[in-house]
Amino acid sequence: MQLANPVQRKNLHHAMTTIRAKRANVVAEKADWEAMRVAGAQIKDRTLRHLDEYLVQLEESLQRNGVQVHWATDGDDANRIVREIVDERLAREDAVGAPREVVKVKSMATQEIELNEALEDAGVAAWETDLAELIVQLGHDRPTHFLVPAIHRNRAEVREIFLEEMGRYGKPAPDDLDTEPAHLAGAAREHLREKFLRAKVAVSGANFAVAETGTLAVVESEGNGRMCLTLADTLVSIVGIEKILPTFADLEVFLQLLPRSSTAERMNPYTSLWSGPAEGDGPQEMHVVLLDNGRTDVLADEVGRDALRCIRCSACLNVCPVYEKVGGNAYGSVYPGPIGAVLTPALRGTSSPIDRSLPFASSLCGACNDVCPVKIPLAELLVHQRNRVVEAKKKDTMPHAEAAVMASASWMMADHRRWSVATKSSGLAGRVLGRRMESFGPLPPPLSRWTNARDVKMMPTESFRDWWARERGGKR
Repeated sequence: MQLANPVQRKNLHHAMTTIRAKRANVVAEKADWEAMRVAGAQIKDRTLRHLDEYLVQLEESLQRNGVQVHWATDGDDANRIVREIVDERLAREDAVGAPREVVKVKSMATQEIELNEALEDAGVAAWETDLAELIVQLGHDRPTHFLVPAIHRNRAEVREIFLEEMGRYGKPAPDDLDTEPAHLAGAAREHLREKFLRAKVAVSGANFAVAETGTLAVVESEGNGRMCLTLADTLVSIVGIEKILPTFADLEVFLQLLPRSSTAERMNPYTSLWSGPAEGDGPQEMHVVLLDNGRTDVLADEVGRDALRCIRCSACLNVCPVYEKVGGNAYGSVYPGPIGAVLTPALRGTSSPIDRSLPFASSLCGACNDVCPVKIPLAELLVHQRNRVVEAKKKDTMPHAEAAVMASASWMMADHRRWSVATKSSGLAGRVLGRRMESFGPLPPPLSRWTNARDVKMMPTESFRDWWARERGGKR
């Protein structure tokens, strides 16, 4: 379905091409870029090896700073904790009829646990304040990219969304709104300003959490996150346990790796750090929810744990030929692209059809390996996840057509005589059918799942063995 959307494919191609070129330029400026990648990978690996110790240190540092720390085993647990904090804080409001709402900093962790939906079920509106996330929310859509969630939308589409939807949820867009980026951003600014000023609770994630000092960090390009982090009375931060860095000095490495790999900038326009409440300045009540939600299981996989190095930069998405064609929504997960094809089944398991299919949504070209700022061996991890899927299928009581096909191919290839007969038969079919067509068209089910989106070339008229025998005079 995503392949059949020409507007999306055009938008993605333009955006990916631009981002790749900009990233290459800023990375080329750093003579020590490869050394920084190695340093980033080593810091992350050291953290993961001693994660239990750093988690305790982070908790102690946060509590020393006056932050309330909560532990969440899964998404339901995290959502319950946040709902209780929000309910308790909003119950203190003296104003009758005060809106039950929170403002949010862009956060993939909250998308992962579907916090917005959980708050909505509890009668609390969660307003996205990042411009791209706002576009997605108002468009009743889903994010399709780590960095720019609305990358699949063009300016004309954004204008229509703002004109149709803004007035339903707050200050409407101007009637004469055009497609100029500055005017679209201005409409979003006016729409969000009243929400910033009246919100009592803000929700954020964190790019990094420093165990040594109890400092959380968020990097962004617009400043909307900083509005949330400073204006609300209460701040709740949901932080995946893999976001920890051991020391404050470690931030130096990642605050250079992340912007160059994501926004193709030398540094992020806004880098916000907070370590706890300060009287008269910013939120007076701070909570941190440390989220597991499958991360401990990934950590236990000695091969797959490398995926936990990820700093959500989106570099692997930007070079992936599969992602560029289908976009993020095709992955059925908040984490698209190569890292999503690895991380999602690692976190959720392979029990669902979408999770079983994700590791195969790759050409294994290895481009993602080359650009990852923390040197995650994504191509190798994709193969690792494919092996997990195959091994899981072996335990199913129901037979799989794929397994039967592979078993037949194995039997045929195990004996050169059987294989020779098969190739000769294939060549005969190619000579007969090749007169009328160069490739097979759509085939009936179940083969239609493959051929509806791919051209299957006609079988060759001559096998390699026959070509070799002809060219080398019968010597094999």
